[in-house]
Amino acid sequence: MQQPSRALVVEGGAMRGIFATGVLDAFLEHRYRPFDFCLGVSAGSTNLAAWLAGQQRRNYKVITDYSCRPEFISLGRFLRGGHWLDLDWLWEVTIREIRLDLDAFAAQPVPLYVVTTRVDNGKAAYIKADAGNLEQLLKASCAVPLAYRSNPCLDGIAMTDGGVADSIPVIEAYNKGARDITVVLSRPLGYRKKPAKAPWLTKRLLTGYPALAEAMVNRHLSYNAAIDFIERPPADCKVRVIAPGDGFKVGRTTTDKARLDAGYAMGLASGQAAWESGQPSAPSGRLETLP
Repeated sequence: MQQPSRALVVEGGAMRGIFATGVLDAFLEHRYRPFDFCLGVSAGSTNLAAWLAGQQRRNYKVITDYSCRPEFISLGRFLRGGHWLDLDWLWEVTIREIRLDLDAFAAQPVPLYVVTTRVDNGKAAYIKADAGNLEQLLKASCAVPLAYRSNPCLDGIAMTDGGVADSIPVIEAYNKGARDITVVLSRPLGYRKKPAKAPWLTKRLLTGYPALAEAMVNRHLSYNAAIDFIERPPADCKVRVIAPGDGFKVGRTTTDKARLDAGYAMGLASGQAAWESGQPSAPSGRLETLP
């Protein structure tokens, strides 16, 4: 009897991605890769790309070093009309100094689907990565609206942060045939996203992109639908969750090195514990939280 398809889904969250960096580095340490395909969003997609390329600690350096530099993150620059998060600079410097190993990525067999959001209609796009599109695709998935004032294009279509339309693509993993899904979250399990506090402001700031504005205003609905799926999966599906504990103190724009290192250590420990558990089988239709 054929085994059910196994998927790994990794949430984004900018600097909160340090937890998943630790989890996947622990997986790399043990050459642990029992998945048929992967889905990643924003920082989650960059973590998956480095993991699949076999580059241990590559994204630890990106988050704790490059992403903390003022050339990348600057509220003052944003208030003067520039980028708060300058992806142009970050992509240029990391491609020059610690580029993803595109050959290794292309040579490995596990498909990676990266989630982006179409600017024209606010819908999620699930695009299969290859060596030719990977870097631009990751940039599009990480392009937080407003904080980064450009919209990267893929095949002539303007894209933005995948988390706007689908922050945790577990339902898409299920729709692609996965019946055994491991999810790495960037917030403690149980977190629920609240409605936008000022939807009128979002719509005003994105006057030229009404569908994208609507998607941002309704982001809590898709996020919480994913959590509902995780907590109550269909009867024919197993969902395992690796999530940071309540002591996780990293936010979207945290640059404090001690907090980032603590978040990374938490991820390493969680990845190690998940590997040691041997991924024990959970009953179908049930959620299993891994250490």
